[in-house]
Amino acid sequence: MPINTVIVDDERPARDELLYLLKGFPEVNVVALGKNGLEAVTLIKEHEPDLVFLDVQMPGLDGFGVIKKLLERKLRVPQIVFATAFDNYAIQAFDVNAVDYVLKPFDKARIAKALQRAKKMVDAHTSPVERLETLMGQLTLPSAASAKSAQPVKLLVKAQERMFLVDADDMIYSSIQDGTITIFTRDFEGVSNYRTIEELSASLDADRFWRAHRSYLVNINHIKEVVPWFKSSYMLKMNDKRASEIPVSRAQTKRLRELLKL
Repeated sequence: MPINTVIVDDERPARDELLYLLKGFPEVNVVALGKNGLEAVTLIKEHEPDLVFLDVQMPGLDGFGVIKKLLERKLRVPQIVFATAFDNYAIQAFDVNAVDYVLKPFDKARIAKALQRAKKMVDAHTSPVERLETLMGQLTLPSAASAKSAQPVKLLVKAQERMFLVDADDMIYSSIQDGTITIFTRDFEGVSNYRTIEELSASLDADRFWRAHRSYLVNINHIKEVVPWFKSSYMLKMNDKRASEIPVSRAQTKRLRELLKL
């Protein structure tokens, strides 16, 4: 029986390289390629693969976020081989929990070893759920989490035919219109490489960045004024040069009161 496989990586060269290497293994049938975490969840639901090569570090929903979504939605969890550049601590956690991993750049011999292990688990109908839950619990210990949180989030913004790296703290708000996300800072605005507000929000600190409306994500540190609005709702005035006004959806009114202790 072929091992139906999905590849998910946000970098096209990595996807192409892995696809090329897997074509050398006749037992592997690559059924789909994905370039982010949200696509991963959709593809796993649609194809129910036996195996997924899953990038750990992706913008928006990362590899562990994908696993969390699958568990929350009670979807069938395939065998997972993580593609990672994590440190030795994380590698030990992978080893202990018998969840396989491959380090970038990929090595054909290491891919072969990962496939051999995955095939045994597929043939034995071994569920990876318990191991994955244990793994994620270990990787959120301070030694792993503090290193991640210490890194400032940078947003890639295209403006005036140039590409800028913007500190997330400098984002006043973002909006989506016709499938395009625009990032607004105090000095300029530009187009983000994120495709959805959900992806952008997942990469940012939930204590500071709030989905005030389905089309807007705001940095609560840059709210200048809260204006009572129609039918017990509110309008936010931001502290950018245009004094932008952001609507608060009725569903988010309660959250606004909690955030700002209104």
